[in-house]
Amino acid sequence: MKKIKKYAGLLAIVVVATLVLSACGATTDPHVAPHSGIYGLVYQWLGKPLQNIMVHTAQTVGGNNGAGWGIVIITVVVRLILMPLMLVQQNKSVRQQEKMTRLQPQMKLIQGAMKHKDITPQQQMTLSGWQRELYSKNEMSLTGGMGCLPLIIQLPIMWGIYQAVFYSPQLAQSTFFGISLSKKSVILAIIATVFTVIQSYISLIGIPEEQKKAMQSMMIFNPIMTLFFSLSFSGALALYWAAGNLVMIIQQVIVTFILMPNVKKQVAAELKDKPIEVVVTKEKINALFKTDSNNSQTNEAKKELHQDLRKRNQGKQKRK
Repeated sequence: MKKIKKYAGLLAIVVVATLVLSACGATTDPHVAPHSGIYGLVYQWLGKPLQNIMVHTAQTVGGNNGAGWGIVIITVVVRLILMPLMLVQQNKSVRQQEKMTRLQPQMKLIQGAMKHKDITPQQQMTLSGWQRELYSKNEMSLTGGMGCLPLIIQLPIMWGIYQAVFYSPQLAQSTFFGISLSKKSVILAIIATVFTVIQSYISLIGIPEEQKKAMQSMMIFNPIMTLFFSLSFSGALALYWAAGNLVMIIQQVIVTFILMPNVKKQVAAELKDKPIEVVVTKEKINALFKTDSNNSQTNEAKKELHQDLRKRNQGKQKRK
């Protein structure tokens, strides 16, 4: 269920971004910027400033590549601003993964019991309560962190970059090493997707096998989403994702080879002082189903006895 909610959130952002960016281009004159409504506000506060930065960079660097370098610089700045937020999230995620590994024996008992063929609604509620208690006593988060927040933060920046290129005749004609920034670019889309695959692969290093299997679906979904975005819009946005994903690779290297080992050591030290709380045991699971089974048998016996008494009474009445 948690995985489905995560995918649903990502898909919702994809749909919103597609509608927003597509609406940006729905105008009769492609070089007339909006001056009213939400599109006008975004252009005023994001599109125009980003446009000025790219134009200034293009003039400073010289040549058509200047606008592209402007996008790269903007991307790096945005990623550097987001990096502390992302590292904090990664820290929480690694701690959660480490504790979840220690909780796996109890979680497997609950998951196995949930698959019992004769399970009752009452038993399901009891097992769910034990799972919540297991998480609560061991200080585990049920929400799993910020989820789509970093992508949501980037959405206005992507919108602004799109407007900056779309509403500037100078930038619309710019290229980056021969690749048009105003037209769709298969090359940049492939580069952005390859960087996403590399980042996803590095993120799986050092992860326990069971959690790795759960994360492999995201390893497939993220590149597909990147490819979809990059092929749907201009080369400027594809360049934004390519540069951003390159920074993400560097960030993932920091997380995998520096942050993760340190967090694992910290969690191991903490668990020595405060071991994992045991909430669910095999005996407790067996008792849950045995008690309900005995209650069911008792109720069935009472029902049969009641039916037998009714038959006897009916027989006596017929004799009379």
